[in-house]
Amino acid sequence: MAAYGQTQYSPALQAAGPYTPYTHHTQGYSMPSYNIKTEDGLSHSPGQTGLLGYSNFSGTPPSQSLYGYSHTHGGGISSGIFQGTHAISSSTPFNPTQQEFSAYSSYSPSQYSPYYNSHHYNSPYLTGSNISPAAITAPLAYQHPEHPVMLPNHSPESHTGEYHPPPSPPTPGKEEGVPARRGSDGKPRGRKRVSDPAPPLDSDIERVFIWDLDETIIIFHSLLTGTFSSRFGKDSSKAVSLGLWMEEMIFNLADSRLFFNDLEECDQVHIDDVASDDNGQDLSTYNFGTDGFQSPAGASSLCLGSGVHGGVDWMRKLAFRYRRVKEIYNTYKNNVGGLLGSPKREEWLQLRREMEVLTDLWLTQALKALAHINSRPNCVNVLVTTTQLIPALSKVLLYGLGSAFPIENIYSATKTGKESCFERVSQRFGRRAVYVVIGDGAEEEAVAKKKNMPFWRVSCRADLEALSHALELDYL
Repeated sequence: MAAYGQTQYSPALQAAGPYTPYTHHTQGYSMPSYNIKTEDGLSHSPGQTGLLGYSNFSGTPPSQSLYGYSHTHGGGISSGIFQGTHAISSSTPFNPTQQEFSAYSSYSPSQYSPYYNSHHYNSPYLTGSNISPAAITAPLAYQHPEHPVMLPNHSPESHTGEYHPPPSPPTPGKEEGVPARRGSDGKPRGRKRVSDPAPPLDSDIERVFIWDLDETIIIFHSLLTGTFSSRFGKDSSKAVSLGLWMEEMIFNLADSRLFFNDLEECDQVHIDDVASDDNGQDLSTYNFGTDGFQSPAGASSLCLGSGVHGGVDWMRKLAFRYRRVKEIYNTYKNNVGGLLGSPKREEWLQLRREMEVLTDLWLTQALKALAHINSRPNCVNVLVTTTQLIPALSKVLLYGLGSAFPIENIYSATKTGKESCFERVSQRFGRRAVYVVIGDGAEEEAVAKKKNMPFWRVSCRADLEALSHALELDYL
């Protein structure tokens, strides 16, 4: 609500005469059809603008008298109708002496200096007895009749122990590589959210792609049996040699870093299956070699089936090993060379190159499909394999699949079968999600058919290419 005394009229507008009186009506106070002539020479009616218009400016411009209209909280002006609790009650022309402006005190500019520039808001409300800005009295705090006045206090001293000044605005070109912001106490804020965005909740997942591992994503077992070389016309001796080389690396990594010697007879379906037995003890200085986990006769006498154990203390030590495996996987899933060390790292890179040449970039094509699924919101890749869990994790790392499969999304069906694993996956992500099974074996195809899940068979590299194409076109 601004005073007309501060309004600057455009030179192109002609002077206006006195306002015509309003005519009282029983249903409302409609305004006559005023026209205003603007610089473009066209006449604009109130119906075009939705606001009040003024009649031809032909007389002397109005004086510095204030034409203020009462405004209530939530009120407004519609085209041709004046609304509000202080509606006009007669057809008498507007007169400043008839308006009670003294009831409205002004805002204090000092209260809102952080939000408004004071020289633009000298006095939003003027009294009817004193129109001159020079004679305005000291501003008072505005008080709404329906709400208590709220005086903001931006002093840090008034928020002892709670006030934290906002961080400085980021510097262009420098903040892009900063993984986290720092608060006023110097501690990093939001590091995990910036560097590794939180994945959606399991209940928010809309589509789950359940993958088989061997002969679907990777080529391994068929190299050892000679099936791949005979089927695709490859050098059988070379294929077997590469298969044996990869087998040696898989079990070497599993034994030396992933406790396979301790866990071979105590295989689990999922990495967190024994997490309930973990007391959260710090393992940074824990000595796994001397904790007495292995009995002289071997672990087979202590671990029967999946999770059956000889004592609470022993089960806690088992949980420690699986927790350590999980930490190693998450640490090195994108840096397998750092886990292997030299010279194993150079051997591994050489093996990967030769296998890609032999298999016509089979793994590269599978990684393309996996990456496309991971790039979708609310879609996830899940791995269900008949390999034991620890060797399966070793395979995933050595074939460079760690970024495609979080360790929580890897299941071993060695002891329970794939149908049981599929049921666990369905319970985890819910019945509303759509499940797509991708594999080469008869078992996963039969389970997919039983559960009414679409099945995508992979029997050659062209099937992976077709899968990638279908994903790109959003057919899956």
